Formats: sequence, C-alpha cells, structure tokens
Amino acid sequence: MGYGVDVTVTNGQGSTSLGGGTLPNRRLVMRWLRRQALRLADGHGFDVPPGSRRFPARDVDPVIFHSTDAPERLRAWITDDERQDHALAALESGLTAKLTVVDPAVGLRVTLAGWPIQPARAFGDVFFLLPSTAEAHRPGRVPAPL
Repeated sequence: MGYGVDVTVTNGQGSTSLGGGTLPNRRLVMRWLRRQALRLADGHGFDVPPGSRRFPARDVDPVIFHSTDAPERLRAWITDDERQDHALAALESGLTAKLTVVDPAVGLRVTLAGWPIQPARAFGDVFFLLPSTAEAHRPGRVPAPL
C-alpha cells in the first residue's frame, strides 16, 4: 500500500494544490508533512529554501501569509509529539491525517493531508477503487485531525 500527500490552499473562491504526490510508507508521509509545514512557516516573509530531491513527492510552492497565526500554528504542530502520534495512528488505521491552518487576515486556508491509497481490485474485467482512495477528500468526510 502507498500513501498520497497533498497541500491545498483555499481562498473562498476556489481551491488549488500547492504540491504533493505519493510515498511508500506512513513514516515518510509524516516526514514530508512536517517538512512542508516548516517550509510554509519559514517562507512567511523570507525566501523559501530550495526544494529537496530526497522525496518522491515534490516540495510545495510557497504561500504568502498576511498574519503570523498560520505560520505559528504550523510550527506548533511540528513540535507537538502527541499530535504527531495521533496523525501517525490515523494513517496506520487507514484514515486521512489532515491539518488545516487559517490566515485570519485574508481568510486563506492551507490544508496538509496524507492518506492511504488502496490498490484497485479486479472483479472480472471491471476495476473498482476501494473506499479509502475514492473518499480520501470527499466533502463531508471527517478525517482524523493532525
């Protein structure tokens, strides 16, 4: 089983991906999510450090925050061992691990997420996606908090 990762930004008019990809295991998912959270937080008012080629999933594009609330929440999540353990447990259980921070100055929402990707199963000549892949970001789904 692999894992999908993505960072999205929503501004009230729409949502767009800042970057993501797939990773082979949940520990790399957590490492990638922490790295992206730190890159986003450190990019607030500074030049964003160059990306890393160590991960199959690329580093995300920078975001300009208009307040320090979102960068500080990202940094707090990175250093909170209990929340890190909770996110890892969610991935181990087959659930989505997700963190959303809001820049209250402009209503910008940045969401970091990782989820298990179940392989397709063949039934005759028809392939079906298993629910964890098809429902990973379905509106109304309540993923485990990071």
